[in-house]
Amino acid sequence: MSFQRFLQDWVAPTFIGLVVATLLLAFSRWFDFSAPKPINAQWQGPVSYAQAVNRSGPAVVNIYTRVPRQRHQLLNDPFFRRLFNAMNVPQRERMQSNLGSGVIVDDKGYILTNHHVVAAAESIAVQLADGREVQARVVGSDPDFDLAVLKIDLSPLTAIEVGEAEKAQVGDVVLAIGNPFGVGQTVTQGIVSAIGRSLGNPKSENYLQNFIQTDAAVNPGNSGGALVDAQGFLLGINTSILNQSGSTGGISFAIPANIALKIMQDIIEFGRVVPGWLGIEGQTLSAQFARSHNLNVTSGVVLTGIYSDGPAHLAGLQPRDIITHINSVPINDGDRGEATMASLRPGTLVSVTFIRNGEEKTVQATISEKPQETKSRLKTH
Repeated sequence: MSFQRFLQDWVAPTFIGLVVATLLLAFSRWFDFSAPKPINAQWQGPVSYAQAVNRSGPAVVNIYTRVPRQRHQLLNDPFFRRLFNAMNVPQRERMQSNLGSGVIVDDKGYILTNHHVVAAAESIAVQLADGREVQARVVGSDPDFDLAVLKIDLSPLTAIEVGEAEKAQVGDVVLAIGNPFGVGQTVTQGIVSAIGRSLGNPKSENYLQNFIQTDAAVNPGNSGGALVDAQGFLLGINTSILNQSGSTGGISFAIPANIALKIMQDIIEFGRVVPGWLGIEGQTLSAQFARSHNLNVTSGVVLTGIYSDGPAHLAGLQPRDIITHINSVPINDGDRGEATMASLRPGTLVSVTFIRNGEEKTVQATISEKPQETKSRLKTH
């Protein structure tokens, strides 16, 4: 092999390779040739929600109740009742089974579920996620809030960890855990599609107006089950669906956990729900009212009346004041204000932010229980 051939076949390629390698190392300081990284990686959701289910699932139970079967109206007539007794017709057991879900919220055996799940029940059986079954008794129930408290005597128990329902936002990922159609514990996934949702205007003044709305599939049997966040912390108690046909229509509602737990504590301690009362009447601030009074706020509650010697009156609030926040929670309308009161116990000191004559002010008020008879209201003027 000649020296010239050696240079062409070996030395030249080696030299060129070294030059290319050197250039690549130099350019690597300015260019990243690694795999592309996702934009806003901090917003990427988890691949699996198994950890959230493992955290909350053991605290969600299946509830089976036996309630009297509706008997025919003819049997209410004494003549027909005597006739059937005289004929000695075998009587079928007038019982039917209902199903629902519940959430263990205390390791002492307290379970939250819906009032309509256990209403009129003659017996209640609870099946835990680990397969254990036990009879339950009703500690108390409230139809206005559609919540009931059950008690089971069993150990050990896993109580659910409670999240911050008041901080839930539209778009948050949520999981609904319950016993749809009696098939056993089932998990469905969706998002929070609205907050502070009202479900009409029932006659009861205690009716909750602050539901969490979700598109997670909730079906018959899910009532009383848990709505949890992506980490498995309790956000609410699933209570109703919008579709009147009895199957999920993509819109369902849950009672916020903070309100549900307050109601449970009232039932355990007092045997009834004791809603907080500020002693006011108001209406939602309208755009027309705000413009006519040159206000720089667009949401709040205009006080139309105040009860004498009530918490608001004693705190110095006056008719036509506009409440914008209670304990830093925005009060966008009257429904939100009532829901906030429902989560507070009498004796609680709250901070009330309001607008008077265009100036923002804050006062402290002590929430009380609404008296049986209220004194004459202070009218607006």
